[in-house]
Amino acid sequence: MSGDTTTIRFNSPTSGGNAESQEQAPQQQKQQAAAPASTPTKATPTAGAQALGRGLDVGTANLLGATQDGNGEIVVKRERNAFLEIPAEFSGNRDMLTQLNVPYVSFRDKLYVLGDASFNLANMFGQEVRRPMADGFLSPNEQDAIPMMKFIIERLLGAPRVEGEPVYFCIPAPSIDKENDTVYHEGICTGIIKKLGYTPKAMNEAHAIVYSELADHEFTGIGVSCGGGMFNVCVAYKTIPTVKFSVARGGDWIDRHVAKVMGISRTRATALKESDVDLMAPRNREEEAVVLYYRNLISYVLQNLKQRFQLARDVPQFTEPVEVVVAGGTSLVGGFVEVFAEELQKVDFPLQIAGVRRAEDPLSSVVRGCLIAAALAEN
Repeated sequence: MSGDTTTIRFNSPTSGGNAESQEQAPQQQKQQAAAPASTPTKATPTAGAQALGRGLDVGTANLLGATQDGNGEIVVKRERNAFLEIPAEFSGNRDMLTQLNVPYVSFRDKLYVLGDASFNLANMFGQEVRRPMADGFLSPNEQDAIPMMKFIIERLLGAPRVEGEPVYFCIPAPSIDKENDTVYHEGICTGIIKKLGYTPKAMNEAHAIVYSELADHEFTGIGVSCGGGMFNVCVAYKTIPTVKFSVARGGDWIDRHVAKVMGISRTRATALKESDVDLMAPRNREEEAVVLYYRNLISYVLQNLKQRFQLARDVPQFTEPVEVVVAGGTSLVGGFVEVFAEELQKVDFPLQIAGVRRAEDPLSSVVRGCLIAAALAEN
């Protein structure tokens, strides 16, 4: 991915003021590995020295687990939330996968490659991976969704250090543009985590971004989780969520439309979006299509945020301009923060905005927030 601006500050205390760029930095690189990728980072002061408790980001595109080691560092593991079936009758497949250190499971007399390895193999051979989740929730059209999710989550979390160790996991807010069943989704995830010996606790995924990114602002501001299945938004005041919602559009929505208008496979569209694309400088027709749908999606989210904020009751008085923090895999594309700031300035937003920035580590921001919430609860 290309380097781009990670922070936009508004010169005036309102969202309608001019914007200026700060903190030019290269994009975080995604780790593509057969085994879960581990990234140790220093724990925030909020997490304290408590070692027990884990975070789990149950995303449409990626699953992430986080824990704190004995040195006070947060260790994050990630796997793509996908799998690929390989016919078990082909002789030598099992031995080949084992020798190549490709993660797989045997289930109902079939072999399934899990996580990043499934996506890499599918892209190599022009196939489509199977996805346990769609649009932020368990896919009703995927019969093997639950067992595959269990296998991947077990790889990420491992065994609890003590029986009943708490796991805070993220769930999406109800969508404003699509009927979805948060009760079923939360219940299935709760059951999977319980069977692994943990005590599960659900929290809104955009609220988790507030925990991980806005400690210096008294946990006050706007968190936007830009996921594969949906965008989640949470406006919080001193940790208390005042407005939260989701839209049933995300990175997958962009992929579907780009694939359709360009006449390419969804896997190819995903690989294109995750390559060296800059929304501020598209180089060909395919990248122009990516830019068009990114802008449309961001504008759609901001218009709905404005409406939801205006309709909300008992909203506290924000005395200072607030920060907007974006995170999630769909925010990793070059130029995302600039486009988000441009679209925000077009909206007559009723809350004063200080600026827009991307989380320091967009892929792990939600799971870090879940871990911090778990640590606070334990303390």
